[in-house]
Amino acid sequence: MEKVIHALFPLKPTGETPRVSPAGTRRILRRHANPISSDRAVEKVIHALFPLRPTRETPGVSPVGTRRILRRNTNPTSSDRAVEKPRDVSSESHAVIDTVPVTVIVVNWNGGDDLARCLACLAAQEPLPERVVVVDNGSTDGSADTVERLVAADTRLALRTVFQRAGRNLGFAAANNLAVQACGTEFVALLNPDAFPEPGWLAALVDAARNHPRAAAFGSLQLLDDAEGLIDGIGDVYHVSGLSWRAGHGRPRTPAADEDHEIFSACAAAALYRRDAFLAAGGFDEDFFCYFEDVDLGFRLRLAGWQARHVSAAVVRHAAGRSSRNAPADFALFHGHRNLVWCFAKNMPGPLLAGLLIPHLLQTIVAMAFFSTRGQGRPIVKAKGQAMAGLPRMWRKRRAVQASRTASCRDIWRVLDTSFARGRSGQAGGGR
Repeated sequence: MEKVIHALFPLKPTGETPRVSPAGTRRILRRHANPISSDRAVEKVIHALFPLRPTRETPGVSPVGTRRILRRNTNPTSSDRAVEKPRDVSSESHAVIDTVPVTVIVVNWNGGDDLARCLACLAAQEPLPERVVVVDNGSTDGSADTVERLVAADTRLALRTVFQRAGRNLGFAAANNLAVQACGTEFVALLNPDAFPEPGWLAALVDAARNHPRAAAFGSLQLLDDAEGLIDGIGDVYHVSGLSWRAGHGRPRTPAADEDHEIFSACAAAALYRRDAFLAAGGFDEDFFCYFEDVDLGFRLRLAGWQARHVSAAVVRHAAGRSSRNAPADFALFHGHRNLVWCFAKNMPGPLLAGLLIPHLLQTIVAMAFFSTRGQGRPIVKAKGQAMAGLPRMWRKRRAVQASRTASCRDIWRVLDTSFARGRSGQAGGGR
């Protein structure tokens, strides 16, 4: 009897488990085996014989959970079978959510309702990204505050979304660089707030990255959001003259758009990059601020020996240009035509640069004449003037870029567009 009392009502808790013989245990069970009190008596015996100590290896089970287990396994004729190890039910209330090793980065500047729609599309991804980073470039339209509240109420995004407020407009290039440096996932996906991916978008990009280890950049099938069946872009084209544009822009969706293929570079409105390759190439050139920085990065990845791929199953609807609708007039024209000069001067390998300098100069003259006839002479002249003023800085960068080049001139020539007239496109530089 003394042993039973000590087993049921230990006076001093110690690190040892009180010993009770099997015969003593059965006497206790028989004594308390009645419909009213047997459960509690057996529970005390269980806690005496097998004290539950929650640890990292053994999740704790509450006394209420223990009583439920006992009631389920105890009957008046066989109380002995109630003495069994409780089942861990703690994990049953937590659903497992599949994720991929991707940080999705959304740079917002007065994105309005588009930003909320963009993040809602991210919440619908199957599987979800491991992390979402929203960098707000000093928005004044309240979009950042609104979306932060919406995300907090969304269980699929709340625990994986980080908001970074820059306090001012850092530009697309610097804001993305800041987020990429801070994340630790294998891949980074860049998404404009005016780009709305379909549920399988992210999974398709990651699958392509797994299947094409020689590629570092993966572009999406971008469809115009406000024009059913029309293409916004299927990768960036780079012309021998230094111009660049989104392939297929404004054209009907064709079977070619639904086939995966190599492209010169990925449009960063909706693209996936290998993070290590992105950082090794130096990320976006922050002197570009925005526009053409994705083409410039794509060129440097090419020089480092990487490829880029169009992923037809990664479908996204893009409200082209809406992310910069609040920018000053001629904002895209100025940055696009200034930056294309810098990209050409910095990245084109020496032998090709010498041979393509005349086509580049002719393209510059034609562009200045064309935009002047449209009443945009002032911004195009300003763009080319600033491009010339920045050439010494770009030439210093060129030395570092060309010194680390592993791709041959033939490799680069193979992916350049040599057509006499460029395809239909929007602003030069694959404007977002």
